Amino acid sequence: MEIATTLSQTTPAAATSSPVISSDFETFLKMLTAQMQNQDPLNPIDSTDYATQLATFSSVEQQVLTNDLLTNLQAEISAMGLSQLSNWIGMEARTTASAYFDGNPIEFIPSQVIGADSAEVVVTNENGTEVAREAIDLASENGFWDGLDAGGTPVPTGLYSFSVESYANEESLGLLPAEVYTTITEARHDTDGIFLMLEGGSLTTPTQVSGLRQP
Repeated sequence: MEIATTLSQTTPAAATSSPVISSDFETFLKMLTAQMQNQDPLNPIDSTDYATQLATFSSVEQQVLTNDLLTNLQAEISAMGLSQLSNWIGMEARTTASAYFDGNPIEFIPSQVIGADSAEVVVTNENGTEVAREAIDLASENGFWDGLDAGGTPVPTGLYSFSVESYANEESLGLLPAEVYTTITEARHDTDGIFLMLEGGSLTTPTQVSGLRQP
């Protein structure tokens, strides 16, 4: 399995905004000159109007430059975070993202509900279809799913999600997502932020990782 760190190649906004602003300013001056040449001699435009137009354009220009600066700064901060997250590659992340089943049991950490007297782990496939449901020990901090469906048949390899349905006096208290341990294979940065790719291709964010451990 190839392990890699990917950083999207993007062109900084500041590299292209300066020529655009320069071009816009030249167009603005041409329009302003044409406005002066074609004004009514008997009712000329007040000089303060020209000053207002110049000030408005200057304000917009400064706002564009400020936005470009903030964009580049955010990209630099994100890149720094990505560099640090590259150290996570190869480690097992504890997260509620889908886990990849390759024939080996998957460890999950059930959610604890106060007042529950029983609980079941519910396993669903990539389509959201329930494939297994097993009773779990509320006193145990973790559990293992061996990859068997409700009929005891091994499920195909792929991504599976885990949740826990708790009960009190045989009445359901609802479903809560369960965490799993799954290997981080890639740290990725794109326009939507920083993501971690997990074994099997599922994605999560650094903020959704509650723990790390060596495999």
